[in-house]
Amino acid sequence: MEASNAQNISKKAPASAKAARNSAHAERIRAIAYSMDTLVPGVYAWFGPFTIRLGGCTPDDRPYPYPGTLHSQYGLALVLPGYRIFTTYQGTYDPGQASN
Repeated sequence: MEASNAQNISKKAPASAKAARNSAHAERIRAIAYSMDTLVPGVYAWFGPFTIRLGGCTPDDRPYPYPGTLHSQYGLALVLPGYRIFTTYQGTYDPGQASN
């Protein structure tokens, strides 16, 4: 009985580790989307599972969680003080809409 239970646990562990990685990646993408959406100065890059955020900030989830996301697998953005943004991303931050 214990051997089969150990096998079941070992089969579930990789799935939960993958879910944790996906959740962490989604949070990093959400932070980039929030920083770009609110024009917080910084340099942002995302290439598949890799993200770089120099500057920016994490989403302020009060009074409600920031729902935005990026609908592109890769992109670069530079946000300068004075609300100037230069980016390869041309989509929306709305989670309910896909970018064109």
